[in-house]
Amino acid sequence: MTNHQQGLHCVIEEGARIGQNVTLGHHVIVHKDVVIGDNVVIGDGAILGKAPARSKTSNLHTGNLEPLIIGEGTVIGAQAILYRGAKLGRDCFIADQAVIRERCILGAYVVVGQRSTVENDCTIGDYTKLQTAVYLTAHTTVEDHVFIAPMVTTTNDPYVARTEARHDAILGPTIHRAARIGGGAVILPGIHVGQEALIAAGAVVTRDVAAYRLVMGVPARVVRQVPEEQWIFWPDGSHKETLVPPGRVQAFEERIAQMTPDPSDAPGPLIWADGRH
Repeated sequence: MTNHQQGLHCVIEEGARIGQNVTLGHHVIVHKDVVIGDNVVIGDGAILGKAPARSKTSNLHTGNLEPLIIGEGTVIGAQAILYRGAKLGRDCFIADQAVIRERCILGAYVVVGQRSTVENDCTIGDYTKLQTAVYLTAHTTVEDHVFIAPMVTTTNDPYVARTEARHDAILGPTIHRAARIGGGAVILPGIHVGQEALIAAGAVVTRDVAAYRLVMGVPARVVRQVPEEQWIFWPDGSHKETLVPPGRVQAFEERIAQMTPDPSDAPGPLIWADGRH
């Protein structure tokens, strides 16, 4: 007796483990050793556990990959491709035609939009949302509660495919907790985008962005502080629903200073909604 429902012409290879109450659409391919949690829904034509291939000139190193693991309650869209070695937390939503490459780790409740690509060795934190056609380059870190708008591009090669030195310099951006990236922005290799920072649509980010700062333009420059009413987290990491305890304002200011990589990026002290400075 099967513990799942499946459509027409599905292929389930040896060693795949499918949880309870799983639904597979038509023409789904489940490669060997894939682990699918309970209550997962897989759209038509999805490919799960695909082994990576490489061109004859590629420097991609695949090694021995662990099985693809899909957390309970996750929804995988039509024609999505999830590679062997990736791990998805519970209740993720992977939209139609999205691609998740090998050794990527996604937390819980992550959304990856239609036709978005998450290249190898990326990490995405809980509750992060990637909208349509986002490109996360290899070796990118995105923390929790981040919002990335459509058509955002990240890069990881400071030598742009020239010189042997590039092989040791490959590093994608690090986008810290609750940051937001506007549509069509481009983020250069190794850039840090601070907690609760906001990058305007179409910006080209060529240097680190301080926490709680709004940047825009080409190249991106600090314009002002992100308004406090838009924050999710206080500078000490506590959720904004937590009231600011007496005497903590100075400590928060000091914390912001530590998050600011370049003093020229700091547009004065934080402005608090109740008028504190």
